[in-house]
Amino acid sequence: MYHGGADESRGALRDVMWPDAKIQLTHPFEDLTGPEAYFETALGPLFDAIPDLERRDTIVIAGTTEYGEEWVGCCGYYTGAFRRPFLGIPPNGQQATMRFHEFFNIVDGRVMTMQAVWDIPELMFRVGAWPMGPALRTAWNVPSPATQDGLTIDCADASESAKSCEIVAEMLAYMSRHPAEPEEVMELERFWHPKMSWYGPAGIGTCRGIAGFRNGHQIAFLRGLPDRKGAVSNGHYFGEGPYVAFTAWPGMQMTVAGDGWLGIVPTGRKITKRSLDFWRVENGLIRENWVLVDLLHVWNQLGVDVLARMREVTQTIDLDQRWIDSHD
Repeated sequence: MYHGGADESRGALRDVMWPDAKIQLTHPFEDLTGPEAYFETALGPLFDAIPDLERRDTIVIAGTTEYGEEWVGCCGYYTGAFRRPFLGIPPNGQQATMRFHEFFNIVDGRVMTMQAVWDIPELMFRVGAWPMGPALRTAWNVPSPATQDGLTIDCADASESAKSCEIVAEMLAYMSRHPAEPEEVMELERFWHPKMSWYGPAGIGTCRGIAGFRNGHQIAFLRGLPDRKGAVSNGHYFGEGPYVAFTAWPGMQMTVAGDGWLGIVPTGRKITKRSLDFWRVENGLIRENWVLVDLLHVWNQLGVDVLARMREVTQTIDLDQRWIDSHD
């Protein structure tokens, strides 16, 4: 993608994916089969919207799950000049970014399963067409790892990789004990570095430090989704050196209750949540956490078509501009 364009990328997909590969994508793309369907439905339209599209990976790790499966996890962003509409999102002609987390299960040297969360709301945010509730924290183009080694892991020690996975798995187990038990059972200070950074999607934002994480995301999340349960039995951990990735599709189930979440009215309806996560462990503590959530899928399960709402927002903007132009 860096040197070539749509045709080269389409050919590369054919080379690295099995023809019947299972593709699980962000809403509204959903489940597809094979590289051709992936390109025609998702990647090709992204090229149409951003003709000079580039892919910038900031983390690439590989590992074997507890089930003996080989997975590769990629974290980064797509970028280029946003020239034409994408899913109805109006272009502004300027360079844009859209984060991605993409996981690949490798079987006999080719991709058999792909899971991907694209931060489509980030594109809406960039062009001022935001149709959802406001984020509690800063939405920005999140950085690569502070150690700048997300692409240069070489012959990671297997024991270090296992230890990193163990720390993350234990942290998640402790966090799942609340709110059934008092807040203190999560023992956040035991697992998270005082200068931790939690990099959420555009609709949530980045949280700095344990207090920032609690106030900027966790408290609202727990109040709005108090009975959340992780789908660990459906998931896969894999790690490489200090990095850990976890995938499950979906990764959590919960009921929207309490105060609601992210401006979503508490309906009492049960939903699932797709998220693909990366963590970086430093001296036994989690220092950085990259998190992408399929927020469009969350809203869609509650009967809200975010893309349709976004089109209404942009139509109003267009009408206002036409009125201004006619009276200039």
